[in-house]
Amino acid sequence: MQQVRIVNAAKALPKYSRDTKDILPFVEFWLGGQEERFRRKVIKIFEGASVDRRYGIMDIEEVFTATSFQEKNDIYVREMKTLGRTALQNAFKAQGWAPDSLDYIITVSCTGIMIPSLDAYLINDLGLRQDVVRLPVTEMGCAAGVSGLIYATNFLRSNPNKRAAVVAVESPTATFQLNDFSMANMVSAAIFGDGAACVLLSSEEENVGPAIIGEEMYHFEDATHLMGFDLTNTGLKMILDPAVPEVISAHFGAIVHPFLKKYGSSIEKVNHLIFHPGGRKIVQTVDELFGNLGKSIEDTREVLRAFGNMSSVTVLYVLERFLEKKLEKGEQGLVLSFGPGFSAQRVLLEW
Repeated sequence: MQQVRIVNAAKALPKYSRDTKDILPFVEFWLGGQEERFRRKVIKIFEGASVDRRYGIMDIEEVFTATSFQEKNDIYVREMKTLGRTALQNAFKAQGWAPDSLDYIITVSCTGIMIPSLDAYLINDLGLRQDVVRLPVTEMGCAAGVSGLIYATNFLRSNPNKRAAVVAVESPTATFQLNDFSMANMVSAAIFGDGAACVLLSSEEENVGPAIIGEEMYHFEDATHLMGFDLTNTGLKMILDPAVPEVISAHFGAIVHPFLKKYGSSIEKVNHLIFHPGGRKIVQTVDELFGNLGKSIEDTREVLRAFGNMSSVTVLYVLERFLEKKLEKGEQGLVLSFGPGFSAQRVLLEW
């Protein structure tokens, strides 16, 4: 079987950013017409979200300005092209790859709508080959960054001496609903931020980087109601069931242990957890489950604190942190993310 390696990861951030403490006055003004108890509860959600700073494709005043779905989506399309291009360029430059050496490009996003998809614009902007294979991954939410890694791995396993890029770009800010005072909208506003990432993978023998030992998806039955978006006249309205951490906890053993066993590993052999920081409660849940097994998810916490949850992008920021570490040969890492469906995506790495 052809060995596939992750050779590089790079990120790109929007030009706007603010500390959470500087966002709170805008939140308080926005909630001015709501009852006092509700306002206090929402402010506590923001203060307790474990997000110190987040980035956005719009300045904060624009986020809290009433606009149409079309106006928000126009900003999304414009900025996703810029962020996607920057992330892919940064990865190419760091790895020394020429754009026309790429064989397969996967673009990942769920927080807006654009047809043609982002990959078509990247082909033109960066001069990718006319025969490059392209795959846009949409509607898979937070899990889609790992989904992209799985699709790239499957392609590269079947094709020796090839190169692939996974480019994830997200703007949850563009989905913020100004007139939605549901808890789902409050929680998502408190935890989400915007960003982009690119991961390069290769089936060339001379490349270095962690090898992908195994990859699988896990689909929860009858759980489509837990997470997603409703498409409304004002945009994409967040669906976020408070039962998500509990459901993850109930399925945790079935998600992790059979997968590791299938690929000749076990939780004892896994040195690092490269986990998607979905939010404070999900991080706490997984931290307790893995903490009991002697594993740390400090890098996940750090990415959530510094950037917020950028949907599909976020786990790739955690992955980048591990790629920058000097890990020993033979050390293993489990990449894990959850998303709409409800689903869990898993990739086992070995350095």
